[in-house]
Amino acid sequence: MSVVAPFPRTWDRRPIATFDRKELQRILDLYGRMVAAGHWRDYALRIDPDVTVFAAFRRHSERPEIRIEKRPALRLKQGAFALIGEHGAVLKRGHELAPVLAPLERRLMRLVG
Repeated sequence: MSVVAPFPRTWDRRPIATFDRKELQRILDLYGRMVAAGHWRDYALRIDPDVTVFAAFRRHSERPEIRIEKRPALRLKQGAFALIGEHGAVLKRGHELAPVLAPLERRLMRLVG
């Protein structure tokens, strides 16, 4: 006899934390520029009910150079967005994505003379 899994009810579901379209567009734009500059070569995206993580790698076999996390549960306290370094240290945290990505944007700035 086979086991029938119950169909999930709508009231049983929790909302899933995700990047919205504008946030993901901004992150992927930064990723593309970092790839063109030769800093990154690969990325991974993890979506869980509590957190969404974008991880950028120098090489696929290494641990991620940076992680950009969105935790909606922290939006009223420390801010939903966090920039986390390679060793797990929180480099920047905030309510808006642009200031959190600012340290990465500075890497791409070049003096033109």
